[in-house]
Amino acid sequence: MGTVFSFDVRGGEPGLVRAALEEAVAELHKVDEVFSTYREDSQLSRLARGELTVEECNPEVGEVLGLCAEAERLSAGWFSTRYAGRLDPTGLVKGWATERAARRLVAAGASGVSLNGGGDVQLFGVPGTHRPWRVGISDPLRPGGLAAVVSAAGADELAVATSGTAERGAHIIDPSTGRSAVTDLVAVTVVGPRLTWVDAWATAAFAMGSREALSWLESLPDIEALLITAGDEVRCTGGLARRLG
Repeated sequence: MGTVFSFDVRGGEPGLVRAALEEAVAELHKVDEVFSTYREDSQLSRLARGELTVEECNPEVGEVLGLCAEAERLSAGWFSTRYAGRLDPTGLVKGWATERAARRLVAAGASGVSLNGGGDVQLFGVPGTHRPWRVGISDPLRPGGLAAVVSAAGADELAVATSGTAERGAHIIDPSTGRSAVTDLVAVTVVGPRLTWVDAWATAAFAMGSREALSWLESLPDIEALLITAGDEVRCTGGLARRLG
């Protein structure tokens, strides 16, 4: 998927966990083969060209497109599977794949899992006794610095996803224009139970701009967020403070 994945896995029977880790890695490579927009022979590329129907693709393609349709509905169209005029579910599929791989390790008996997919993180369990997972949020205006630290204390599962311009430039599209989103934001970090959704919500919120995004994110259940504007203003949802530490 053009990025780096890193696993931190704690506990469980070593043989079972190692086998699950190998399966999770293989699964991520398979997702890349199926969903890549850069591979001419991927099922997604062939679907976009009309060479395949959704029914002829792997079942995961229909599952992901269904989730994308739900994300588009819940975001009033700010999340979209169209990029530069072509089918592209990238805004959701990486989070979905990362979450799914992490759940495989939990099912194998791991007591703590942190899976980082290109800076977006899915957490389960704990890394040790009386010690929660913690995720640093990069400061987009101060390279090397942190804007905040998210703690998973008290949560069996938690995900953190960031969308912005600091790492990849202006790559987020405004669905209403089909061009790069022009907003007052430089980064949006969304926190919630499932990376499938927080990944999509971060993308949609960035395209909206800070005022509309903050109000919309506040309306979503179990979701908190941190928004940073180009003017170095920090705006947060009401419950974010209990997730910092």
